[in-house]
Amino acid sequence: MAGVLIPDEVIDAVRNHHDIVEVVGKYVHLTKHGKYMKGLCPFHSEKTPSFTVTPELQIFHCYGCGKGGNVIRFVEEMEGYTFPEAVRMLAEDAGIPVTWSSNVSGHSQEQDNVRNKIIEAHELAVKFYHYILNNTRQGDEAKRYLIERGLTDKLIDQFMIGFAPVDWDVLTRFLINREFDPQLLEKGGLISVKNDGDGYYDRFRSRIMFPIRDRNGKAVAFVGRIVGEGQPKYLNSPETMLFTKSRMLYNLDLARPAIKKAKQMVLFEGSMDVIKAWSAGIQTGVATLGTALTEEHCLLLKRYGDEIIICYDGDSAGQAAAYKSIPLLEQSGLKVLVALLPNGTDPDEYIKTHGGDAFRHGVVEQAVSVTKFKLIYLRKNHILSREEGRNQYIVEAVKIVAELDSSTEREIHLKELSKEFDISLDALKQDCHEFRVQHQNFKHQRDNNQFSWNNGRNEKRKTERSSTVLPAYVNAERRLLHVMMRNRDVALAVHDKLGDSFNIDNHEAIAAYLYAYYASGYEADAARFVATLEDDELERTATELLMMDGGFPFDDDIMDAWIQDILKVPKLREIEKKKEEAVRAERAGDVMMAARLLQEINSLERELKNYLQ
Repeated sequence: MAGVLIPDEVIDAVRNHHDIVEVVGKYVHLTKHGKYMKGLCPFHSEKTPSFTVTPELQIFHCYGCGKGGNVIRFVEEMEGYTFPEAVRMLAEDAGIPVTWSSNVSGHSQEQDNVRNKIIEAHELAVKFYHYILNNTRQGDEAKRYLIERGLTDKLIDQFMIGFAPVDWDVLTRFLINREFDPQLLEKGGLISVKNDGDGYYDRFRSRIMFPIRDRNGKAVAFVGRIVGEGQPKYLNSPETMLFTKSRMLYNLDLARPAIKKAKQMVLFEGSMDVIKAWSAGIQTGVATLGTALTEEHCLLLKRYGDEIIICYDGDSAGQAAAYKSIPLLEQSGLKVLVALLPNGTDPDEYIKTHGGDAFRHGVVEQAVSVTKFKLIYLRKNHILSREEGRNQYIVEAVKIVAELDSSTEREIHLKELSKEFDISLDALKQDCHEFRVQHQNFKHQRDNNQFSWNNGRNEKRKTERSSTVLPAYVNAERRLLHVMMRNRDVALAVHDKLGDSFNIDNHEAIAAYLYAYYASGYEADAARFVATLEDDELERTATELLMMDGGFPFDDDIMDAWIQDILKVPKLREIEKKKEEAVRAERAGDVMMAARLLQEINSLERELKNYLQ
């Protein structure tokens, strides 16, 4: 909790008020599977649902990536909040007074102060640049350019667009005069150190400035577009403690309410496209920030909507980028459509030429399916006036159609191909069927890997989990902890008979936390207990154990048998170790040592036998 003193009763009230199914359901489409709710994990890409919520215990767990915890942990993970931030958000949502105090450690307090100062500097820089654009002669050329591009004063004010003048240190002097530490400003990406190390200069000069804001609407970076000639055309802030390009999207703070309402968003290539689309009535637009679309972007988008329309430039580069983005977006669970722009135009140009209504109704609302886009894109790579080009196109087009699950959709596309190229529909269907059989066989082979979650980051986890049956003592520890977290009396009995003699480190640690939890007077409450664990790995392990199938038999005799399985492990390991030493002694010709070790082994085996009796 990073030193923030939040009363236990507040944490309990927050958990009790927010049903985890309702909270998770705002981000993930859940379906009922017996006593569980399942859906596609919002934390990693997958096609087979491995994300599970149990209403009974008020916890979640993903069998793919391993994340798990209670409702507070879910909000932490989804929104990138700290524990106190997540509790505060949930408390405010529930109408619970936020009255707790802070007692933050020196390091945490220092980090918070640095973050807040960098944000404060950026907010001042936004106002400074905006003032220069609108109220000084230095900003006249940039203002004319924006007006020529179709931006109104209202849009300029709404997006707080500004201008960084050509002067080398105007922002530097402005902020230092307001007692900002230049080293902190450099750390925040606003200024740079001179080559000779003597002083600082502005990072952005002679550029139109577009503020980049975090999820809370706070300025954390900039995109600067050059005015006149010069390179690079666009310059982003460097990555800082507040700004990571692969995890942030331009305009998400303003678009988020409209996206949540529509459950749909439009993905553009740049900030100017987003702003012009906003003027055309498209208020669900976002854009990447000087980087290709990443898996992190896609997972972020999936948190807020179910459907996305890609609206990239109509030139070959833009269409190629759109084509590459489709698999990433689909793997995150989004339904993907593609808006088509004619004659290599970009959204900004199209709106300027044809108007906002034409863009909204004729481009965005007429977005085509992924299959349709792939077929259009494919045509451009073949010379259809030649027989070889036509044949190659038809074969590849049928392969694309074969990927569709809907037989109706396949029929529609095959009929179009049959009519256009005067080919028998039956022949196309036969080829399509053969491609589908090949595709299904490949998919079946891939899905035979029990824990294949379609995510490279889980290869290690897949290998570990698909191995041989777990040893008896491991199963005993897992099942015992499963019951202990649900039953206080069992936990107390295990404490007396077994104590901390678990053989797996994480199990031993969870047991220690559990003993302390019950010793504090708490009753069995899985979600509450998980919240007391001060380690992410322990949280994941505890949640996984709680989500185990509890259909196994359990009574005092079974509990005692499990405890024996656990207690005998150190003795068995010692016997195995001495057997290995005896073998080495025999090979080395040390007969006396080998004989002594065999005697010790016999003694240990007798002790073990007597113990088990």
